[in-house]
Amino acid sequence: MKGLRLLPWSDPEGKPCYLATDSGDSPLSRRADEIEALQLDMGTRLLNHAAALLADSKASSRELRFLAGRLTEALTDALRVAESRGGRLLAHHDDAGQGPT
Repeated sequence: MKGLRLLPWSDPEGKPCYLATDSGDSPLSRRADEIEALQLDMGTRLLNHAAALLADSKASSRELRFLAGRLTEALTDALRVAESRGGRLLAHHDDAGQGPT
């Protein structure tokens, strides 16, 4: 087994979910890849929206608080993706006998 992969979602209690598999091409691995890509794309779109909203001097404090909440969610998703991918990179280096660099 290659190790555990941090998945891009949590359980109902908010705890992280992991996948144990020998294949990075399992159906669940592919689904996780799709969700990670969707989360990153949504974060990019939100960042573009944020730039436009922050440039609008008429933006209300309610709109800005809502934006801050969504940006917090997007950053949480992006950090989880980075942690998951970083863990897989380390595992790949270890499997190749290279060790961490």
